[in-house]
Amino acid sequence: MPRRLPEVGIITGPRLTVRRLSCERDDRMLFRELAFSASDGEIWQITGANGAGKTTLLRILVGLHGFFEGEVRWREPLAPSLLYLGHQPGVREELSARENLRYSQALSGQAGDPDAALDAVGLYGFEDVPAGRLSAGQKRRIALARLWLAPKPVWVLDEPFTAIDQDGVARLDARLRQAAAAGTLVLYTSHHRVGDDVRRLHLGDAGGAP
Repeated sequence: MPRRLPEVGIITGPRLTVRRLSCERDDRMLFRELAFSASDGEIWQITGANGAGKTTLLRILVGLHGFFEGEVRWREPLAPSLLYLGHQPGVREELSARENLRYSQALSGQAGDPDAALDAVGLYGFEDVPAGRLSAGQKRRIALARLWLAPKPVWVLDEPFTAIDQDGVARLDARLRQAAAAGTLVLYTSHHRVGDDVRRLHLGDAGGAP
């Protein structure tokens, strides 16, 4: 399967348009002929069994996986607009929670108060603790704290509800809905359901269309 990159075009309407998207891995078709469009203010949940290609799809959409067929087109350049959180928390264990967040800010250009963001995810009092001494759920919250910094128009989140407790799930659930209400396009993978008005894209075991 040839290597491709998402396209950028001066188009109106949806922020993201996907047409006839197919991806094969290890001689197995993950998904075939996917087609959907996503607009500002929408929340999209991508579901499917383990190995169905959920993470691969997200990586294709943000340009991190280039082996696919079909078309992925963004309305405008993605990089300045994107907040992407992968499946792993992506924190440096030798840095404190605050230092990790400031490091992320330096890379992404996100403004905002790191301490306020950490407080919003339930890490008040842990700002100066090295990440290596925190639990898996607390490390995940450091990454999620980026969602409480200066907003970006597109959020692509891989399993954001993993390893966080019930309180953390409620906070994140509310934050996703708040961001969408303000116009952010949210695409995430999870088995957790955020309301009945969320749009869903299911990747079947045989790699079929949604």
